[in-house]
Amino acid sequence: MAKSTKLSPRKMRWMFNLYPPLFFQRIRCTHVAEDFRQLDFCIRKSRWNKNHNGTIFGGTIYAAADPVIPVMYWHGLKERGILIQAWLMAASIQFEKPGNSDLYLRFALTEDDFNQAEAELAERKKSVRTHQVEVRNGAGERCANAEVVTYLRLLRQGDETLAGF
Repeated sequence: MAKSTKLSPRKMRWMFNLYPPLFFQRIRCTHVAEDFRQLDFCIRKSRWNKNHNGTIFGGTIYAAADPVIPVMYWHGLKERGILIQAWLMAASIQFEKPGNSDLYLRFALTEDDFNQAEAELAERKKSVRTHQVEVRNGAGERCANAEVVTYLRLLRQGDETLAGF
């Protein structure tokens, strides 16, 4: 059985906020729920992340959607005593409106998400999980929808047991 990670929501928020690929694109983690099941992010529009049309660059939106769900699964399953490797297997984004202002993303996993992943890991030693993440502007209008596919697998003999943080 794995030991508790001793990671606080505040520490996780700071780790995301100091992670260079997010930091330099003005992507900020604004909230981590006490149970780590919901994380909120803001992409602050600036000269560093806008394209020639003056809207937030699509790659910045993609970068915001990339690491969050795998980290949530890694942390949540480790708390259950299940050691895994987790990474983004695939992602796609459907852009609906230009990102003319700051953008907001909310990542949420349910108890059922973890139960299904745990069952698949027990049965097949791996799990592929798909989640939708909406990207909204300050007025609450949906600007994009990201589909995030996360690959989870149990650690094998000799695998690294630590995440990047």
